[in-house]
Amino acid sequence: MKSTESKTRLPPLIIGLTGGIGSGKSTVAKAFRQLGIETVDADQASRAVVEPGMPALAAIAEQFGPDIIQADGQLDRAALRQIIFADPGQKQWLESLLHPLIRHWIIQQLEAATSPYVILESPLLFETDQHQLVAKTLLVDLPTELQIERACARDANQADQIQRIIDAQMPRAEKLSRADIVLDNTQSEESIAPRVGALHQTLLSLLNSNLDTQEKNS
Repeated sequence: MKSTESKTRLPPLIIGLTGGIGSGKSTVAKAFRQLGIETVDADQASRAVVEPGMPALAAIAEQFGPDIIQADGQLDRAALRQIIFADPGQKQWLESLLHPLIRHWIIQQLEAATSPYVILESPLLFETDQHQLVAKTLLVDLPTELQIERACARDANQADQIQRIIDAQMPRAEKLSRADIVLDNTQSEESIAPRVGALHQTLLSLLNSNLDTQEKNS
């Protein structure tokens, strides 16, 4: 593993799954779950740490004003997204608040996992220090044009809005250079399950090899 967390008992093999908006990352994660592999979702972590009553939500309201909180007490994510995309300074402030909290939540979920290996699903795996938690990185990759097309079809978003999200993240070429494993998702959705199945067998072999090495060195 690339980094050792102190006082934690993380699974023996954690795979970081990442990909940009519209890449099909969630579909790949679902295929792993269907094989009995647990997944920890960084997006879920980002929602959990700003639930009503959480200290982070109060800090956000103080920073951005009470209107950032909806009538039901939930964070107005759309309004917050507009603010931080328009102001890099505010984006940096928000990340400095949330990233440590998200990391702590993720570690707790990883510690609780019981499957042979665990998937950490994170759209910002490379952009944050979350990549330090994983042994291998798996990138679900698409050309940008197809990424925009699929994201627009899925969420009825405007192409320019999707492009802004892509531009705010790490460039595709850099992600490709950093990934240990690349899953080309230009193929049909029906092809994902069998390809993930083959990858699953490879990861089980890697896990067994790692465990054998640890036993020999112990």
